[in-house]
Amino acid sequence: MATQSVTMDAAGVDNVTGHKNMLQLIQLRWIAVVGQLLTIEVAYYGFHIALPIKAMLGVLAALALFNVVSTVRWRSPKEVTSRRLFVALLFDVAAFTAQLYLSGGATNPFIFLYLLQVTLGAVLLSPRATWTLVVITVACFGGLALFARPLALPLDHAGGLSSPYVQGMLVCFALDAALLVIFITRIGGNLRERDARLAGLRQRAAEEDHVVRMGLLASGAAHELGTPLATLAVILGDWRRMKPFMADPELLQELVEMQAQVQRCKSIVSAILLSAGEARGESSVETTVCTFLDDLVGEWRNTRPVQSFAYDNRFDEDLPMVSDSAVKQMICNVLDNAIEASPGWCCLEAAREGDALVVTVSDAGPGFAPEMLAQFGKPYQSSKGRPGGGLGLFLAVNVARTIGGSVYAHNRPIGGAVVKITLPLAAITFEENEIHGS
Repeated sequence: MATQSVTMDAAGVDNVTGHKNMLQLIQLRWIAVVGQLLTIEVAYYGFHIALPIKAMLGVLAALALFNVVSTVRWRSPKEVTSRRLFVALLFDVAAFTAQLYLSGGATNPFIFLYLLQVTLGAVLLSPRATWTLVVITVACFGGLALFARPLALPLDHAGGLSSPYVQGMLVCFALDAALLVIFITRIGGNLRERDARLAGLRQRAAEEDHVVRMGLLASGAAHELGTPLATLAVILGDWRRMKPFMADPELLQELVEMQAQVQRCKSIVSAILLSAGEARGESSVETTVCTFLDDLVGEWRNTRPVQSFAYDNRFDEDLPMVSDSAVKQMICNVLDNAIEASPGWCCLEAAREGDALVVTVSDAGPGFAPEMLAQFGKPYQSSKGRPGGGLGLFLAVNVARTIGGSVYAHNRPIGGAVVKITLPLAAITFEENEIHGS
């Protein structure tokens, strides 16, 4: 499932990148329209070079019309394939070839702007399409040399910059270099952004696979732990009725604490099996958001050595929901990390922000190290220095992400850390008629 999801997301990333690159070509084409119009005007009226200006302006109008249609078509994001980019570049080559044919052919100093199209093709297209474009531009160059009428310019290269031909070549080189730097930089940025997104998707798939493997391992371990925990519970119950323990209040108190911890272990095992779809007689319970949070906090406080704990539930308008063991365990993991970092005090605040439930857990501990914040939510990123450390936050991030939420962490200015969990209400609540009416 993770691989299939990443494949679909990767296709979406490629579509976005292709659309951005098509928009870059549209921008470049508008620059070409304006640049060609200025060049024609300067050559015809400034240098008094005889040009078929009506035909050239007609080609320019066709290029502008094509760009208007392209702008309208690609205004909203759509799938842009390599073939469509090739067709767009091919139209640019055709329009440029027509202009060169009307203005001197191979003797036109701007003929080297073909290299701009070829370079863009090398960046945007597949190797096969790029070589096809190379063959087409070379053929166009050769055809212009054979069939186009030479431009009436004195090829006095010895005149240096005073030569009109050398001046045209200089403008062509400057224009070619500037456009290549601008648009190759932009397109390269689009491709780097795509690669970064794909790398993130691959990392996400690896993390989701890791979560699946951990779930299978936890489910198997829960099965194995069920029998010894039941045996311990029976033995402790027998000990509690024995005279030596009943006669010693301290031993009896320790025995009661042991029974409570064994019961907590059994509850954890049941929660693991419930999350794996293998509940031992329990079923999901219909509740509300406020009741779910209140019960979660009450159970957590009763089973942890909490010294000072602040709880503020500001979720105003209560909504029905089904108690979700994964969400419950996620919040408990964050609370466990907070109380371990700050045994003296921690706080949980719940509120509604728009269409989301926001749970904020704060503590007064040492806070997160900068390198931990940079790798927040990655497995085994922990300052606890023990095997398996960091898995609590890793699981919390993945559970939240699975239902469309997020987990964000930062350090408090006065000391300590804050972990903010945002869960979309649409993913955890339901309309009452969905249960009772269907």
